[in-house]
Amino acid sequence: MITQETKDIGLRGIPVADTKICDIDGEKGKLIYRGFGIDELAKYSTFEETVYLLLYEKLPTREDLEIFRHELASQRKLPTGIIRHLKKRKKSANPMDVLQSVIPMLADFDTEAGAGTKDAVIRQSLRLVSRMSTLVAYWDRIRKDLEIIKPDESLGHAANFLYMINAELPDEKTSKEFDICLILHAEHSFNASTFAARVVASTRAHMYACVGAALAALSGELHGGANTQVMKMLFEIDNIDNVEKWIGSKLDANELIMGMGHAVYKTMDPRAKILSQISENLAKRTGISKWYELSRSIETTVRQEFKTRKGKDIYPNVDFYSPSVYYLMGIDPDLFTSIFAVSRISGWCAHIIEEKFAQAQPKPALYRPEADYIGNYCGLEGCKYVSMEERN
Repeated sequence: MITQETKDIGLRGIPVADTKICDIDGEKGKLIYRGFGIDELAKYSTFEETVYLLLYEKLPTREDLEIFRHELASQRKLPTGIIRHLKKRKKSANPMDVLQSVIPMLADFDTEAGAGTKDAVIRQSLRLVSRMSTLVAYWDRIRKDLEIIKPDESLGHAANFLYMINAELPDEKTSKEFDICLILHAEHSFNASTFAARVVASTRAHMYACVGAALAALSGELHGGANTQVMKMLFEIDNIDNVEKWIGSKLDANELIMGMGHAVYKTMDPRAKILSQISENLAKRTGISKWYELSRSIETTVRQEFKTRKGKDIYPNVDFYSPSVYYLMGIDPDLFTSIFAVSRISGWCAHIIEEKFAQAQPKPALYRPEADYIGNYCGLEGCKYVSMEERN
């Protein structure tokens, strides 16, 4: 039975479809991509291999992966028309607004945009995964009046992105750590942006329209925007000595502490554990420990305060430690949500493919939820229309 309480929490706990892509055990803090735990993928896999797993439903052979890597690298270049458009954009435009408007434009340059076969949609997915990172990097350079750095096909996906952003080759350890970040953010079941993509896919819209919808959902502060807000919090607190007072004032005002707590996980977000270690590694390697130490202090204080005030446990989520990681990698805070998209595009594409082809059997199912009307009601005949002259 759907109750008022159920409706008030945004379909949480209400299954809307079957999926073979991702499973989350919120009680145990487990995240699984097509049967493989996120811990194992972060330890042994690469982003390219993870993308292959998500799109093709299996791990690749060595030969398959080599071909796949080459294909991804060869698709990184943006059409000239897109680059011209970016150079005409207002430099102060929000990076997510740029993504949301430009990704659908890529359909203009894709002769297969309207093709409905699964093979064609997978090829579109490869182009989107490849070009999302280039688009984010190009926009960051263009808005700063810097020369764009063309992609280097000899580099892996993660290393190439950092190279295009910073105009210098990243060291091997940093490249690997960013690669792990991309794996961690690649997929997370029916979150807001993925659900938005699947809703649009159910209408038989093309891939670019579906991803545009996902980007719109991701741009919201309560979804992908939380990581940027966490970095703002770190800037504002600035010093460990200020943590207790700052956190106390926020909790006294019943305000959210961004990056803490999760809608699904009732224990530690498994991605946050890994990101915490990466943040610590970067702090030691760069000699800049401030942001990691500040994050740790905030986590400890918030958890203690929550336990004291509300008798509840609260844990950091994926957005809590990623800001300190990205910032030390030379990425500006207002670009953090776009980095989320650079990774999550792989999960979105996998879900769009599943919605278009797996969920369409035995017949297409267009998402069409219902709502209870609670507005004006004037009986069976409806409200009486009053002319403009009679209204006061």
